Formats: sequence, structure tokens, C-alpha cells
Amino acid sequence: MRDDTPDHPPSHALSTPCTAFAGSRRLASGPLADVALAVNAQIAATPAAILIFDDGTGAQIDIDLRGTTAQIISRLASWSGPQPEARKRGRPRMGVVAREITLLPRHWDWLAQQPGGASQTLRRLVEQARKQDEGRTVRRLAHERAYRFMSALAGDYAGFEAASRALFAHDLAALDAAMAPWPGDVRDHVLQLARPGDED
Repeated sequence: MRDDTPDHPPSHALSTPCTAFAGSRRLASGPLADVALAVNAQIAATPAAILIFDDGTGAQIDIDLRGTTAQIISRLASWSGPQPEARKRGRPRMGVVAREITLLPRHWDWLAQQPGGASQTLRRLVEQARKQDEGRTVRRLAHERAYRFMSALAGDYAGFEAASRALFAHDLAALDAAMAPWPGDVRDHVLQLARPGDED
């Protein structure tokens, strides 16, 4: 019997952390390649719709999971989901990445007068802002990914509006209380996504 399972191609998509739900039941979690194969094995036996969500963004992943293992892996390898930005030609020193920004003329004039020029000044300003951020950006991204998942899977659940308000207030106790009638797997996954990476 021929084994049609290929070696996993080197693709960022294959290792994207994600979670699959069959209706309100958590079916599988892990790298996208493993979750996709687990979903494929369950499609025929599971009457509920199966949805896969990116754990990093909370967005639904829309991919074709029909066919053989080799066909699925091949599709995943070319999946157009989150990919690392391609390195542009130029100086690679210290991981510097060139991107375009748009400023008003007075901003460019001010930057040109700063020691070290515009690039060094912008880097200093960004580092200062990161230090003063105190986790607000990480928390906001956690709220957004949890809300994307909630909207897709729990948008018609009782208490959705109250849960949304508690989420964006970062009141996880109130969020948990608002989700009390929800299926356990859905509630647990929302709480997992709602926690910033530095919180247990």
C-alpha cells in the first residue's frame, strides 16, 4: 500500500497555531497541518460545520480540506494566510527592514534636523513609545482576536453583547460570567484568546 503522506514542505502556513471547532465542540488544536489532517479525518463523521481559527488573530481560516493527505498538505503549503514579510534588497544589518512611511513636510523637516538623521530618530521614538506602552498594544490585540472568534462562532449566543463589553473592558471575570450559558469549549477558547501573551 502506497503511503501518500509527504514530508511537510517548509512553509510558515503549516506551523500556524490554530484551533478547529465542530459546531461548539473543540475538535483539535495545534499547527495548521496537524489540525487540517485531524479535520479531514472527521469531516465525514461529523454532521456539524467545522471551522478552523487562527489562534494568533482569531480569524477564520478558509481552506479546502478535501482529498488525500498529500493534496491537503500541498494546498496548505501555498495557503495565502499570514506569511512573514519577504526581505527586501538592501542592507540587512541588525535586521533593518525598509518600509515606506508617509509624513507631512514639517515632520520631515524636523526629522532632518535631529542627530543621526530621520531613520535613527524614528527608531528612538518607536523604542520610547514601546517602553511607555505598558502592554496596551498586546492587550488590544488579544481583545481583537477574541472578538473575531466570538463573532464568528458565538455571535447569536445569549449574553454576546455583555461578553463583548466585558472583553473590551478587559474584565475577564465579567467576561466569564457573561459566557456562563455558553458551551464550555467556546467559553474556554474565548478566555484563552482574550489573555495577552504575558498573562496566564
